[in-house]
Amino acid sequence: MWNEFKKFAIRGNVIDLAVGVIIGGAFGKIVSSLVNDIIMPLVGLLLGGIDFSNLSWKVGKAVVKYGAFIQTVVDFLIIAFSIFLFVKLINKLYERVKKQEEMEETEPTLTKEEELLTEIRDLLKQQRETM
Repeated sequence: MWNEFKKFAIRGNVIDLAVGVIIGGAFGKIVSSLVNDIIMPLVGLLLGGIDFSNLSWKVGKAVVKYGAFIQTVVDFLIIAFSIFLFVKLINKLYERVKKQEEMEETEPTLTKEEELLTEIRDLLKQQRETM
């Protein structure tokens, strides 16, 4: 069982996934800081000095922090857009490589004139050899 686990853990997909999760977590922290420390204070300033982190409603003893929710939504939108751009870039690169491979695999097709010239060349070559 231990050997099976080692084979599973060492496979490329699992390691790639682990690296992706770690980088994604770090990227999320960067975006959260960007939203909380730069974007939302500027948006709040433009809207008359509103501090989004302190916006809330009190319902009895419960506190609904809708300002924090707005910051989280902006955070999500930035991360989603960044991932969209990254996936779009990867897809473009993949398509470019795929087209290049297809071009390398396909043999050039000859036009009718080229085929006829090739046949004439081969016939002339045969005639010379038989003489």
